[in-house]
Amino acid sequence: MTGLTTHVLDTALGKPAEGLKIQLMRMNGEEAELITTVFTNADGRIDGGPLLQDAEFQAGQYELLFHAGDYLKASGVSLTEPPFLDVIPIRFGISDTSAHYHVPLLLSPYGYSTYRGS
Repeated sequence: MTGLTTHVLDTALGKPAEGLKIQLMRMNGEEAELITTVFTNADGRIDGGPLLQDAEFQAGQYELLFHAGDYLKASGVSLTEPPFLDVIPIRFGISDTSAHYHVPLLLSPYGYSTYRGS
């Protein structure tokens, strides 16, 4: 499989992060072009297949914007105002369009981590 996928796990609650808004941007220098806006499903994944695939899956710089603050507020977590984490940007590069790029987010109210998954 080729393309770009993601998923979000709520490590504080020990479950997938359902209903989290994600925006995918294509970077042109410091200018960002919105490609799509999606929401995670009950499994913390995106319905409908990869975020990028086929002709849209091109080499370049991209950014995923994870709207963690809205998700955390909706899940009933007590947060400071403003929340410590609100929109989490993860900027990454795609160099091999014959590969699968998976960019997961492990989230809690006061920290997160990511990696290139498989």
